[in-house]
This record gives sequence, C-alpha cells and structure tokens, in this order.
Amino acid sequence: MAHALLVVDAQNEFSVDGKRAVPNFKAAIAAIREHVDLARRQRRPIAWVQHYNKPHESPAFVPGTWGAQLSEGFGPEENHGPERLFEKDVFGAFSGTDLEEWLRANDVNSVLIVGFYAHMCLSTSVREALVRGFDVTVDPNATGARDLEDAVLGSQTAEDVKRSALLQLTHMGASVFVAEPAGTAHQS
Repeated sequence: MAHALLVVDAQNEFSVDGKRAVPNFKAAIAAIREHVDLARRQRRPIAWVQHYNKPHESPAFVPGTWGAQLSEGFGPEENHGPERLFEKDVFGAFSGTDLEEWLRANDVNSVLIVGFYAHMCLSTSVREALVRGFDVTVDPNATGARDLEDAVLGSQTAEDVKRSALLQLTHMGASVFVAEPAGTAHQS
C-alpha cells in the first residue's frame, strides 16, 4: 500500500498579494515544497487540488486569474510518481471529483494532506478522507488560516484558528506530522 501527498489549494490567492492572504503563507508554502520534493524523490503519488469559486461567489479564485493559479512551481510533473490535478468548486477535495478512485487505483491507503485554509478546504478534505477509510496525517507547518471574527462568537487569530482546526481533526482520527531535528519524521 502506498502513502500519497494531497496538496489542497496551494494557490496565489492565499499569498500576501491575494484576496485571501494567510499570515504564514511563505513558511507554509516552503513546508509544502519540502513535502512535494520528498514525495517526488520517493516516487509517491501526489494529488494536486485547485479551487475555483462558483460565479455567484466572491471574486476570489476566479478561473483564469492569477489568484486562482497554483503557487509558483506547483502542479503535476512527469518522471516522478503518479501526479494529477483535481479541480473543485466546493470545500472538499473528494466531493465531485474522482480523487478517491485515483488514490485507490494507485494502491493508496494513507495520505499526508497539506494546503489551505486549515479551517475550510483542508479540514473538509481531511474529514472526507477519514470517512473513506484513509489514514490521514496533517502537517501544522504546511497549512494556514486567517483571523476570524463574529459578533456573537468573538474572534480568533489566524494561528488560533489553524491550531483549533487541526486539534479537532486529531480528535477525529488524523495524525500530526512532526519533523525531527535530524531530518527524520514521525507521526503522533
């Protein structure tokens, strides 16, 4: 059985110049890049997921715009393990795509899920993977969120939103990726 990397919505819209800026975008993209490079060296499957908003939704993630493009240097490449791009217009990477079938065709039973937002598309994709029986790991350094505020519920910083979303996912069965100083890694 194989272990795949699922890169959810690593798109320009989350950068400092995007319409949905994430405070830790540069650091998270660097961590995602490390996972991509390792998966390619190990010839593991990589599923790339790209989000587009529906026409009646916000002006972010509009097909054909800079913001909707994958971050620079990201996307499927040949001559590694199998890689494929999946496009979606909902929060979850498994909804309305054949991602599950592709993963199963590549004998995948576990996935490391990275990308954005921790509290929206990444979280939904993790939940979808868990209910489909995949073992799921998330890397807190390879995701991000934004500040949230509500008149009734109060507010949370982007870091608190990310931590809360990931904490909830661990209580649903996801594991946390922890990098070791010597370059090895383990899951909790």
